[in-house]
Amino acid sequence: MPNRLSKKSVLGVLAAGLALAGGAAGYFYFFRAAPLVKVATATLRPASEFVYAPGTVEPVESAKVVPFQRRRLTEICRCEGQKVTKGQILARQDDTEERGTLKEMQIRHEQLARDLDRAQKDRDKGGITKAEVEQRDTAVRESSSRINAQESRLETLVIRAPMDGMVLQRHGEVGEIVGPTDMLFWIGKASPLQVVADINEEEITKIAVGQKAFVSNEAFARQALRASVSRITPKGDPTKKTFGVNLLLPPDSPLRIGMTVDANIVFNEKRAAVLVPVNAISGGAVQVLTDDVVHRVPVSAGIRGNEFVEITTGVAAGALVLSPARGDLKDGARVRADRPPSHGPAGTDDDDVAVSTALAAHIDSIVQEARRNAAKSP
Repeated sequence: MPNRLSKKSVLGVLAAGLALAGGAAGYFYFFRAAPLVKVATATLRPASEFVYAPGTVEPVESAKVVPFQRRRLTEICRCEGQKVTKGQILARQDDTEERGTLKEMQIRHEQLARDLDRAQKDRDKGGITKAEVEQRDTAVRESSSRINAQESRLETLVIRAPMDGMVLQRHGEVGEIVGPTDMLFWIGKASPLQVVADINEEEITKIAVGQKAFVSNEAFARQALRASVSRITPKGDPTKKTFGVNLLLPPDSPLRIGMTVDANIVFNEKRAAVLVPVNAISGGAVQVLTDDVVHRVPVSAGIRGNEFVEITTGVAAGALVLSPARGDLKDGARVRADRPPSHGPAGTDDDDVAVSTALAAHIDSIVQEARRNAAKSP
């Protein structure tokens, strides 16, 4: 005769099944219903604000050499890239006419000198007056002055190096006619170097001598090359609405003369600022995660970079914030946090944060320039 389950046994099995089903439902609700969010840690790091400016690398000491007169070139050195010394002859212009005039002056001077010598001898014999001797002496001295002036004119047709240095550029060839508007040579010292940059007039008040700067060039991608403000021109350019600023480069800078660079001058720097990702802020607040519960916290933002922004009030270092912010989550919502291995500014160097903020300054400068151009358009 088959075994029959008692009514009590059946009820026990049903109760156990219901308990398991209830536990599974609770597990499912907690781990599947709670949305998964990405979080980042508010990090205490240095932060800086920058003013962006394009610039060109040039020698600190340099001179552009132009002729004094408009004449044909008869000689010019092939010395580009070579070192020269002050006074060294670099080129000559046609001086045929001046030399002919000088020769005539010298012949005339010799004749006047002979006349003076004879007059002095006749004066001793009483055959000529003192006034006549003095007149001939004056003529000799005037002739000598004219010869000196002509020799000076000849010297202006000899083009010399104005300083010790290297010939950075050379222009012109023998036979060409060149004048004061034509640069033949650019001579400069290979070190130290500087960046000559233009700063928009609305930002020049933020710049001061001694401020540090970062410069970049495509040849040295992602390298934060350093410089410092060494000079600010006292007068701006009313046409371009800019002021000139010189940034001194260190002796070991890899930049070369003539390179174009992006310069970012630090005008506000904090050694310890609370930083969160830019995308963590929404509507003037961040969503802080505490015990898997979201809390909306109003914050005040300070220095803003391309990737990170400073929080001046509302959030302390070490807090977990939703990144990116989730506008679909209500205050008090329970969530599951997807914690990446590392949060906050990447890299082992504070320059990474500086580069991020510098990029933001560059973008701001482009926007401002576009607005100025739009305002000029009819």
